[in-house]
Order: sequence, then C-alpha cells, then structure tokens
Amino acid sequence: MTAVQTGLVWQSARQLNQAIRAGTLSAAELMAVAYDQIERLNPKVNAIVNLLPRDEALAVARARDQARARGEGGGPLCGLPLAVKDLEDAESFPTTFGFRPFAGAVAKADGEVTARMRQAGAIVIGKTNVPEFGLGSNTFNALFGATCNPYDLERTAGGSSGGAAAALATGMLAVADGSDMGGSLRNPAAFCNVVGFRPSMGRVPGHRAYGWLARLSTIGPMARNVGDAALLLSVQSGYCATDPLSRMEPGAEFGGSLDCDPRTLRVALSDDLGGLPVQPQVRERVNQAGTVFADLGAEVEQACPNLDGAMAVFQAQRAAGLAALGKQLDRQVPDWRRYAKDTAVWNIERGLSLTADELIGAEIERTQIYRDAARFFERYDVLLCPAAQVTPFPIGDEWVREINGQPMATYIDWMAVCCTITVLAAPAISVPGGFTPAGGFTPEGLPVGLQIVGAPGQDLKVLQAARLFEQATGHGKIRPPIVEKQLAPQAE
Repeated sequence: MTAVQTGLVWQSARQLNQAIRAGTLSAAELMAVAYDQIERLNPKVNAIVNLLPRDEALAVARARDQARARGEGGGPLCGLPLAVKDLEDAESFPTTFGFRPFAGAVAKADGEVTARMRQAGAIVIGKTNVPEFGLGSNTFNALFGATCNPYDLERTAGGSSGGAAAALATGMLAVADGSDMGGSLRNPAAFCNVVGFRPSMGRVPGHRAYGWLARLSTIGPMARNVGDAALLLSVQSGYCATDPLSRMEPGAEFGGSLDCDPRTLRVALSDDLGGLPVQPQVRERVNQAGTVFADLGAEVEQACPNLDGAMAVFQAQRAAGLAALGKQLDRQVPDWRRYAKDTAVWNIERGLSLTADELIGAEIERTQIYRDAARFFERYDVLLCPAAQVTPFPIGDEWVREINGQPMATYIDWMAVCCTITVLAAPAISVPGGFTPAGGFTPEGLPVGLQIVGAPGQDLKVLQAARLFEQATGHGKIRPPIVEKQLAPQAE
C-alpha cells in the first residue's frame, strides 16, 4: 500500500463520504483500497464472510460513480463499503446465522435497516461473522470458523458482532452494523478497541418475530470513533410502521455535531455495577475514566442503579425469545439439534420449558427495575461502568467459566454487566477505555471498553459523553499490531 492508500484506510466515514461527494475521491478508488486491506488482513482475523468477488464490488462502485456524475445518488454513506452482520438480510447474500444448514439461505430482499443503509449510499460487499445464531460473545461457528482478535490473534474478538468489530479495528471497514441482546455490540467493541452503540429500544427498527413483550435485542452502529457511529445511527434510526415499539423521532440529530459542555454533566461511576465480579485491570480503567470526566469539569459520584433481579429477568426473557427461534428451527430443520452447539440447544430448550408464571413474573420485575432506573437517571445524566467484566480471553475457550475465582453458572453470566443494562431498554455505548499493562499480550496490552449508559431516549446525551471521553483520551487511535505500523491519521 502507498502512504495515500494507507491514509484512506484509516480515514473516518465522514471524511470519506465528504471526499466522494466532493469528487476528490471515487467510490471505485475507495473500494480498491478496501479490498487490498481485506485481502491482506481478513485471512488473519476471519471477520468478513461470503465476500463479493473483487471485480463485482468494483463494478458496483464504478456504477455508483457514474450515477454521481449524472447528479444521482449521494447520501451520508455514499460509496462506503459495508459488510452486513450475518444475522440480517442483504439481498443476494446468504443469511446463515453461522449455522451450517443455512449456508445457502440467500436473502431475496434487504432487511429494513440494510435497505436504509443502501439507500444512504453504502455498497454491500459481504457479511460479518457471528457466533451460531448470534448466541454468546465468542464469534465462532462450524460454517466459517472463529474470528480472531486483531490485538492478539490467539484471543476472541467477542460477539456476537465480533466480525464487525474485527473488520473495523483492522481498517477493512469504516462503519458496520451490529445488533445487541446482552452485549453483542458493546462486548466486541470493548475487546477490539472500537465503538459499539446500543440505542434506546425502538430507536432502530426491530428485526425479530417478537415485537412487544420480552424484547431485548436491537440493531445499532459500530465504528472506529463516536462521530462515525452517530452518523450510521442517523441512517439506521427513524420511525418504522411495522415495529410496534418504534420511536417517532427521525435520526437526523445524530448526524450533526456532538459537542457539549462537560461542566453540565452529572456522572455516576460504578466499577462493578453493584457487586459483579470484574477483573482488577478492568476496574482500574473504569475508575480512571471517572477521573477523566472530573478533570473535564463534570460532577462525578460513586453511584449505581438498583439492578437486583435484572440478570434473572434477562435470562428468562432471552430464553423466551429463543423459544421462538426453536419453533422456527423445528419447521425449517427438524433435526437442528444435530448441528447446533450445546449452549444454543440448552438456551432454546430453556425457553421452550418456560412457564406462564415465569414469563409474567419477569415482565413485572422488569417494569419495577425500569422505574427504579428512571428515578436514578433523574439525578444523573450518564453512568460509567465496564463494557466487559474481563479482557479478551483465549479463542479456544467457548466462554468465561470464572472471574476472580467466582464460577459463572451459565455461558452468559460473565456478560452480566451488559445483560443487566439491556433490561433497562436504555442507550449504552462501549468506547475505547484504554489497555491493560503492557507485556505478555501485545506491546500496548489488551483493550478495555468503557460502557456509558443513559436514560431511555437520551441517546444523544450518551453519544456526547462518549465523544468527550474519546477526545480527552485518544485510546481508539491505538491500532492492532497486525496492521504493521500503518499510519493512522486522526479521525473527525
């Protein structure tokens, strides 16, 4: 790669879009550079799957340039290569869910959010790898294999949006979509030193069969910086008539400035979210984040909402959602248990065995937790806490079995710092929070993510706080060792 090409790889989505719309960069030029990066690094991390052949991607990019020359097209993602998470439909690409029987399940049309991203000018070139059915936060499956962490190839990239996070961290993509039930945007972002934003419930159109009760999952944006995540959110969000929880507000406000006065912020800080086991090096980085906000002039206090019972609610409602998946699999692949991983079978079976009392009890408990949190956020604008309780773990370990000597009962208990926040239906972002001490892993250590949570509906406030932290620290500018010292210009 030339120095100019390397610079393009690390430019922000906003910069690239401006250059394409101004005519100083063509979509074809950007596509060629993106494919150079993909061909060089994707074999190492296995982030993008079912990749469009290079010549086909370049043909689409050239057609986009020709349309622009005629005064057609444009949009905030104009000309940007995009790989869609392999849980979402993109026309003419398989939606495999990382499940071998779905290897040839080619989508006949775009899903709602994919269509919005295409309409904004993005060029879909493939899919990003996921754990089987998107379950668990270690991206591996029997169809495509495992996605490696770019900061240490022997460790996991997290999940379920692990392919997206790894593609961003290695400069293969500038922005990526993801989805989050119990941390699937936040956890891989933390592990790969990028940004993952879980929006308020209903901000982005729903994408599953269950639209009301037991709703935990949402699509959201990922990027290398907060501004680009907000840009993608501006495209993804907005009212959708077919989503019963859809919010009426348009997404335009997220595409503008994220400036705010830190002296107006009231910040709560909890390094363990009310007593969860958290590795000491993660706690240290979260507490350092509190100091950063205090130095900026924010009011910072040790405080945490009452989340007693939230993990039990999450487990029950997650299982209920997976029962719907089980019924779908029974129709489509009657012997699906032959192919599925053990944890997926266990979780689906758990959902199918839920009683009416369990479901009603979880809904009542979730409502009370929501109300308690609403009162908490009357006092505080944002809450700082870990985005993952551990640092990236060995890729051969399916899930974290213990933290600080405390055993984890199930394959998702180690993610409780994200799962419990999910129950609030609140906006939450993982932003690069620093690294563990150097030595033993990578020259800089392993990435740690800071989770910033706000009141439901206060997505912009969370993005503004995250942008302040990003500007003050610059942690996201530290690139993985495998990019081989590629220069990384500052992103807007």
